Order: sequence, then structure tokens, then C-alpha cells
Amino acid sequence: MAKQYFLLLNLIAVTFCCVVLAFEPSPLQDFCVADPASPVKVNGLACKDPKSVEAEDFFFCGLHLAGNTSNTFGSKVTPVNVAQVPGLNTLGISLVRIDYAPWGINPPHTHPRATEILTVLEGSLQVGFVISDPENRLITKVLKKGDTFVFPIGLVHYQRNVGYGNVVAIGALSSQNPGVISIANAVFGSEPAIETDVLAKAFQVDKSVATLIQSKF
Repeated sequence: MAKQYFLLLNLIAVTFCCVVLAFEPSPLQDFCVADPASPVKVNGLACKDPKSVEAEDFFFCGLHLAGNTSNTFGSKVTPVNVAQVPGLNTLGISLVRIDYAPWGINPPHTHPRATEILTVLEGSLQVGFVISDPENRLITKVLKKGDTFVFPIGLVHYQRNVGYGNVVAIGALSSQNPGVISIANAVFGSEPAIETDVLAKAFQVDKSVATLIQSKF
């Protein structure tokens, strides 16, 4: 019996060792240019044949252009992620340019797969993020030109132009596909819609108020 127990432990140890050694967090090739047309489904995007890779797969032009901020929020995000640059696939990094009209906001949102580091290029920008439950404490600061601020992965954060001129910022994110969840859009604009009585109870408002907010999304 003791011998069988010993053999079982050895088997478990060998299996565990093999599982651990099979995981490789580092890149296993120079690059893996995304191939959106591939029928292969993986966690990310399948690799394009390296022989067909070209400079355009690693290139993006346009971050020098101001985004159109004539919208409800007075801001425009210009992303540079794997959807725009296939060569970013598997590299764990991306960029955004954000333009803000005077008093414009980038509404509260989260990036479920990335930490963001944001640098102000022009103007003054109030930034903030909220620590998770149960504390829910707001960490906020006003940034000037050249200042940098970090938004930890998954936490709700926002930005607001607090000046009378335009603001430009660049954000770097620790994923080629960081994702974005706009809090208001997700809660009040889901498809199909979340039941109004659920929203009314969750936000502790009258049902008519919840219905009115839903109508705007």
C-alpha cells in the first residue's frame, strides 16, 4: 500500500512539473502579425505567415491629427492597438491619442486587460480612478503639460479638461487589445437592456429616472 501511495505521489509530481514547464510567458518567435481572416480561433489572433509579413503590418499614421471632439462628451479617442497595427499581436502594448475640447470629458470606464499610463502633451487635465470595494476611494489629480499618471488595470477611471483650451494626451496600455468598458454605456445601454427596476434599485432612484437615463443610450 505504501509503495502504491509513493508511486501516486510521483505521478502527481511529474504531471504538475510537465504542466508548469509547458507554460511559456515569453514570445517564442520574433513576431506574430495578426491574421484576422484566419479561421483558427485562439486567445488573441492567429499568426500571419511570416513570409508575407511587410512593413505596413507594423505601421500606423495619424496620431498627429486632432480627433473630432464635437460630440456629447467633448472628447475623441484615437486607438492604436492590434486592430489598427496587426504587428502588435502578442506584444502586450498599445497606444491611444485622446483629444479633449474645453471642459470635455473621457467618461468613467475601465480597461479589463491593461494598465494605462497617460501623459499630457498640451493643456490641463483632471484625472482620477476609484479604488475597488469596499473603500471606493477616489484618487484624483490635475495634470499639466508633461505630467504622467497611471490607471491600474481594471479600475474605473476618467479624465476631464479643466481649462479653456484644447487638451491632447497620449496613453500607453499594457495589452495589444486592452478593451474598454464605458460604465454608462454598459449599464444603461446594454443590448438587451437591463430591467429598469433592477437599475432603479441598484442606483436607488425612481424607476422613471432609470427609464429616462436608459432612453439616452
